[in-house]
Amino acid sequence: MKPDPEDLYRRMARARFCEEALADLWERGLISGEMHLVVEEAVAAGVVAHLVEGDAMALDHRSTPPLVARGIDLLPLFLEMLGHEDGLCGGRGGHMHLFCRELLSASSGIVGSSAPLGAGFAVAAQYLKAGRVAVSFFGEGAFNQGMLLETLNLAAAWRLPLVLVCKDNRWAITTRSRSVTGGNLLRRARSFGIPARRVDGTRVDKVWEAAAWAVGRARAGRGPSFILASCPRMEGHFLGDPLLRVFREPLRQTMEIGPPLMRALLSKPVSAAAHRLPRLGAIGRTLTVLGAERCLLKKDPLRRSASLLGEEARRRIEEEARREVQEAVERALWEAGRGGPHA
Repeated sequence: MKPDPEDLYRRMARARFCEEALADLWERGLISGEMHLVVEEAVAAGVVAHLVEGDAMALDHRSTPPLVARGIDLLPLFLEMLGHEDGLCGGRGGHMHLFCRELLSASSGIVGSSAPLGAGFAVAAQYLKAGRVAVSFFGEGAFNQGMLLETLNLAAAWRLPLVLVCKDNRWAITTRSRSVTGGNLLRRARSFGIPARRVDGTRVDKVWEAAAWAVGRARAGRGPSFILASCPRMEGHFLGDPLLRVFREPLRQTMEIGPPLMRALLSKPVSAAAHRLPRLGAIGRTLTVLGAERCLLKKDPLRRSASLLGEEARRRIEEEARREVQEAVERALWEAGRGGPHA
């Protein structure tokens, strides 16, 4: 079996335009709290394209792309983000705590919690739904959480039909992951006896192939698999990420953060400045690495996937996806304006 480029691109375009709409609503002040968006549509689409009714998804706080790629109704999704009572979770979950009973999907803002949640789904599938699987999505920063390592152990010991998908963007919020992670993540998974593969997470066709292998193993009762998908982040940890503002507004940010940093460096006792200087250097190195990644590693998965299609098909799919998203946004704003908290 080969991937269907149009189906994959449609899933990705739907997810991308949905997140762009969410960013616009957030910037307009219509969505409260932090907004964690992500350019990981290739990972979401490549994996969920293999899921069928009865399969489950355990998601992290960046849950929108897998849900949208799997075909969730956009209207209740947008109403949820707006805090409306007719939203997906009654307006109480927000973007980090989304639940969808029909798709057997749940997300949580607790780092690493999608692994044990996925194991629970997998146990239920093993006993109640032969041939069904569960998928857990999480970031590489979560791989140091104890509950995730415990899940690897139980998944291997119980041969659970679980696919563990690690989205590696090299950053744990504002910390370089390698500075707090020992060893190699592939070897770590394999040490539990779990087969593992690395894949370019910006290439939906490559993700699809890896997911076909992992989901196939789970459906056949051969136990869990681990996919490490590299996908450099393009939008920071959340919208308005201060690290990215340095590059988007260099002069303004230099004027804002420069003086406080210098005051901190030279504050009393001045003799401690020598101990503070390495900390200032660490901030500079972090900004340098982030700047290099933005210039050298910026790989837009949607643009890369467009190369798999003809121009006519690409335009048609994008127009359809944009229209669907726009109609859902307009309807959600209209309903929220009539009876929601933003009226």
